[in-house]
Amino acid sequence: MTTTDVQDLVEEANATALAQMFAADPVVVDVGRAGDLLPGFADDMVLTSGSPMGWREYTGGQREALIGGALFEGLADDRDSAIAGFDDGSIRVGSCHDHGAVGSLAGIYTASMPVFVVEDRTTGRRGFCNFYEGKEPRRLNYGCYDEDVRERLLHVNNVLAPVVGEAIRRSGGVPLKDLMAKALRMGDELHSRNAAASLLFTREILAALLDMTREGIDGVAETTVHIAENDYFFLRLSMAAAKVTADAASHVSHSTLVTAMAFSCRGFSIRVSGAGDTWFDGPPPVHQGKLFPGYTEDQITWMGGESPITETIGLGGFAQACALPLQGYQGGSADVMLQRNLDMYSITLGENPDYRIPVFDFRGTPTGIDVRKVLETGIMPVMDVGLAGSDGGQIGAGVIRAPRECFEKAMAALSAPEEHEA
Repeated sequence: MTTTDVQDLVEEANATALAQMFAADPVVVDVGRAGDLLPGFADDMVLTSGSPMGWREYTGGQREALIGGALFEGLADDRDSAIAGFDDGSIRVGSCHDHGAVGSLAGIYTASMPVFVVEDRTTGRRGFCNFYEGKEPRRLNYGCYDEDVRERLLHVNNVLAPVVGEAIRRSGGVPLKDLMAKALRMGDELHSRNAAASLLFTREILAALLDMTREGIDGVAETTVHIAENDYFFLRLSMAAAKVTADAASHVSHSTLVTAMAFSCRGFSIRVSGAGDTWFDGPPPVHQGKLFPGYTEDQITWMGGESPITETIGLGGFAQACALPLQGYQGGSADVMLQRNLDMYSITLGENPDYRIPVFDFRGTPTGIDVRKVLETGIMPVMDVGLAGSDGGQIGAGVIRAPRECFEKAMAALSAPEEHEA
């Protein structure tokens, strides 16, 4: 096969993968127990973010989050027995993506935790994401576990999730693509800013919530206030929507389109459509951000994160120009954010027909990260993230850039397709 033939094959594959990504139609249809819904999940498992690793490879906050998950689920009575359980394999560690889920920061899932069920009405694929714990800086997904964290998690399980799930079912599901497109026009980028989307979602289930109130169902008013007061509530829905959207473009032989980006305490990883479910690992991402008062750069640590799934479908850092107020949260300037967003067009395969940027005359967001273009231009994908502290909890926010090594490994693998069947 000539070089031209190979190039034509890749172009055709990328056009197919991108079209499948654009055709995805994510709808949140239910809320349920992770242990009942996630494929391949078992009650003795704790899921976490990033490419799969053995228990002993986890360090720092991500290790602490796994221990906290085991304690919350009752898989161990105390910290020492939790560690012993992980050591001897009676408590197992799993990777969120391997079970159809995406995890924010450490991304902890245990069997009893409620998850949003988002279905792609085009393909029937499902994706899952668990609930936002609340705006307190010390959260399980930020490597913290104590009695306050436990009580908040139980409150999600027993009060918030049942109400939201019932409202979604009574509403017949909530289509997410149009809602997210509208949120972009209202100042969100659907990763670090979800204020408009959270309110729009509340409006979609409001009639059901009112009916439930009239019927005397417990927790409705409290849940409604929780959503209204927590701008990040919708992030978990945008992540699950992004998961099924990106998965729609996966497993297209020869395609160089990126279908997932994630990191762990060890480093950053990507998946590429033409390489199926293979992860390509690299060092930790490069970061630039703004810390909360009282914190310093040396306190920043990595403990996982799969919310960059939003960037793979043209949101987050690829829609920063929609959310210029983020400069007050994560630093930078409006000019820097605009240029950063424009740069992303140089490394993507197309412009999103649904997600558009008003300040760019409603140009579609840059969508479909192309491994080839990343390597040719030297421009690394940018992502909006929260920054975790070495002692647990969130200590700031900012942007990160993926390391080049992941893309080099992916390109090498795609050049030897017989070793990486899609």
